[in-house]
Amino acid sequence: MKEITISQMRHVQVGQAQDEVNATGCTVILCKRGATAGVDVRGGGPATRETDLLNPKNMVQQIHGVILSGGSAFGLDAAGGVMRYLEEKECGFAIAGQHVPIVCGASLFDLCVGNGKIRPDAAMGYAACQASEQNLFLNGNYGAGTGASVGKLLGSDYAMKSGQGMFGVQCNDLQVCAIVAVNACGNVRDVATRQYIAGVYKDEQLLDSLSVMEHMQAADQLPQGNTTIGCILTNAKLDKAQCNKIASIAHNGYADAIFPVHTMSDGDTIFTLALDEVDAMPDVVGTLAVYAMGKAINRAVLSAQSAYGLPSATSIRRIR
Repeated sequence: MKEITISQMRHVQVGQAQDEVNATGCTVILCKRGATAGVDVRGGGPATRETDLLNPKNMVQQIHGVILSGGSAFGLDAAGGVMRYLEEKECGFAIAGQHVPIVCGASLFDLCVGNGKIRPDAAMGYAACQASEQNLFLNGNYGAGTGASVGKLLGSDYAMKSGQGMFGVQCNDLQVCAIVAVNACGNVRDVATRQYIAGVYKDEQLLDSLSVMEHMQAADQLPQGNTTIGCILTNAKLDKAQCNKIASIAHNGYADAIFPVHTMSDGDTIFTLALDEVDAMPDVVGTLAVYAMGKAINRAVLSAQSAYGLPSATSIRRIR
């Protein structure tokens, strides 16, 4: 098994656009010729787009893009720019003389980090698509991770800066890649050492999230507005049901790296895109997806830089 980047996968391109001043952005994953897809939403507060059509019982068998964005539910507007870009490229289902691209998406809550009145819109979604022509993914404070933060169990005053991350692996001909924007309510831990690397940060120390929660009694104490959103890409041949199962399995990567995860204030969501190139056992794809997702979450946090008054994992390491 070897590590790969997204640029080593055929028939997929990724890009991001961001407003660094106002702390928000979006990340697009495009499959212009179409990809089989699935999704699993685990958090209690999701902001999602076109997830119902990924149910295997529904007609559409392939989609053409996924957008991950900041801006909470407002950020779903960015998908309009992705649709316009794909339509101009004549990507999508040909019907009635038109091309109708299918674009799914999910948004995270970053309205309290920068200027909450500025959110990803269709223009930003289109810009991210233009950037995807370079097919370069940027880890850290970019795209959907621009305004991302973690460790909000005691509120944003004790949170830390997070970002977006990518990690990919190849086993023989099989490729599996995870992309994620980490905006968790809980702490993030190193998937190898199990040690916390970011989270609730108070009095110049990382607090244990379980100990913090033991002192939370009232139902309204858990901060609102979090959500980790991601996507698994693979060149495996999978049907819709299998893609949905892989998305479900990949949430184990969230559980490996984030604690607590899937809270009522998180909208944790994972998409799966299968490019239909190589035969592969779904269980192998799922196992690699868990591994890649955990590593991508770690990379998102370790690549983030201090910003908007929030310390980062790298900055507190320097303090230590």
